[in-house]
Amino acid sequence: QIGKQGGQKVKELYGPRFYGRIGKIGGDTVSEKYGHEHFEEIGKKGGQKVAELIARGRQAT
Repeated sequence: QIGKQGGQKVKELYGPRFYGRIGKIGGDTVSEKYGHEHFEEIGKKGGQKVAELIARGRQAT
């Protein structure tokens, strides 16, 4: 929650273009540090989590 609030504050202060650039730099850093395979695994886990949340939302409505 705190990270989300901080990210929103950065987005408000510097705009979405700068915010996107920070995200890309962070993603590139993770990819370089842990390797491309690890980066892909994180993406798969994130995608799975999004799919689960969407499914829960559909069940609730």
